[in-house]
Amino acid sequence: MNSILDVVVRSLCVYLFMVIAIRLFGKNQLSQLNAGDVVLLLLISNAVQNAMVGPDTSLQGGLIAALVLFIANFTLKRLMFSNSKFKSFMEEDPVILVKDGVVNKKALDKVKISEDEIEEAIREHGVDGIENVKLSILEVDGNISVVSEDENKQTHYSRIKRKNKRKYY
Repeated sequence: MNSILDVVVRSLCVYLFMVIAIRLFGKNQLSQLNAGDVVLLLLISNAVQNAMVGPDTSLQGGLIAALVLFIANFTLKRLMFSNSKFKSFMEEDPVILVKDGVVNKKALDKVKISEDEIEEAIREHGVDGIENVKLSILEVDGNISVVSEDENKQTHYSRIKRKNKRKYY
């Protein structure tokens, strides 16, 4: 029984360390990964495997470690859902990048997005210029949403998952 408890405690410690490290290093959401992110995750998983299971390399040890990770992740999501202060600690708030055709340069600087990149994102949404953007927001998951208006004053909303989305710190 001591071996099982050891795996549980080790797995929880590694999980909490990884959540905090990801938050501190700015990857608050990993819904889309670039090649560097995938390599990093693979190397990290290999590096922390022994820290979680220790000398217990049995099937039982691996399954217990995986179960603990699932439970810890479920608990973390529940905490974020029920506690707004904890959620705001774990996730950044959405950032308004463009409002009524005017670029918010301070916001772009804060989230490390260039004007060329915001223009590219706007074109990806099918809008032909910043002046036609009613609202553009960097969402908490790193994607950019765009609300635009056509010549008939009809509002259009689009949200595209970007391949190489920007994460802000």
